Amino acid sequence: MINRKLRMGMIGGGKGAFIGAIHRAAALMDNQIELVCGCFSSKPEVSLASGREYFLPDDRIYTSYQQMIEREAALPEERRMDFVSIVTPNQLHFGPAAMAMEHGFDVVLDKPITFSLEEAYRLRDKVEQTGRTLALTHTYSGYPGVKEARERFARGDFGKIRKIFVEYTQGWLSTRVELDPASNAGWRTDPSRSGKAGTMGDIGTHALQLAEYISGQRCTSLCADLRTVVEGRLLDDDGAALLRFDGGATGVLVATQVAAGEENPLTIRIYGEKGGIEWAQMEPNTLYVKWNDRPMEVVCTGNAYMGAAAKANTRTPGGHPEGYIEAFANIYRNFARTVRARRSGEAPRPEWTDFPDVNDGIRGMQFIETIVKSGSDDDRKWTEWVR
Repeated sequence: MINRKLRMGMIGGGKGAFIGAIHRAAALMDNQIELVCGCFSSKPEVSLASGREYFLPDDRIYTSYQQMIEREAALPEERRMDFVSIVTPNQLHFGPAAMAMEHGFDVVLDKPITFSLEEAYRLRDKVEQTGRTLALTHTYSGYPGVKEARERFARGDFGKIRKIFVEYTQGWLSTRVELDPASNAGWRTDPSRSGKAGTMGDIGTHALQLAEYISGQRCTSLCADLRTVVEGRLLDDDGAALLRFDGGATGVLVATQVAAGEENPLTIRIYGEKGGIEWAQMEPNTLYVKWNDRPMEVVCTGNAYMGAAAKANTRTPGGHPEGYIEAFANIYRNFARTVRARRSGEAPRPEWTDFPDVNDGIRGMQFIETIVKSGSDDDRKWTEWVR
């Protein structure tokens, strides 16, 4: 296969942008990728300052994503970027991603995948037309403990799945923090930049993806209650939904960003006929396995008894914590290995292709459409999945 690092360009993620720094740290962690260029802000002076801070030459720091993609495509093959990482607000996901693929570049894209469901379908068409690889950073599916849970359900350890509970509670939007220009909340609470969902688009999509990823089932309908708790805010900041899945399971999803005092305690519990699991993002190396007929097991990542999927995404021995950036890095590493194999004309290993893709992105956008439709109609009990 290609015997070099993949060259990454970045759109967005300049100085002061939280998620851009996370993406860079994750991408560079495993020595598979190097940052070679970027358009880090819509403000040319911020993009230039950011690029220089990342030790890039001035001729590889761009003032627009269009300029970046066109100029990189014109460079000799041995110099140009291989893929682009897009870490912009939602309304600037589709344009850069589509243009990058049209010019022969693969894409890593922050979630949700696009501004609207219609754009998500168009982006899927673009992936199919160009044959490019697209990874979507639903970070929590990158944790070894999550992969272990998924593997145990897939092999039938717990029998038929009956119940799914997933809860993502945050407190950082308990006040109008979006009024501070320095806050990352500004675009997230602005429907012209975020889309039609607030909290459900930001973290509810993570909760739904995690439930479907671990269980292997897909939600088919839901009954939702969405609220805007903080006065003056234009999008939902709190909500919950009852869920029905195609494998017969039912579930409950809670997502809120007005639970004052909470940080990031994403938690999921899934139960089958014989037992179930519990996993929490703030204690990610531990998986609690519960049984009807014997004591609860505490399963810790990094140990020899873990399954193949967890082992393939673990870097350190048991007792050495791996966390959020490592989970992010698993997506980048698997993406890089997949791209390298495909560009060499080889089939990537199954464990390398274990990252969220454009189809996961479409599920997320369908979830937003469905839950907003259900949550805005107090007279409707159940809403079929929007397609």
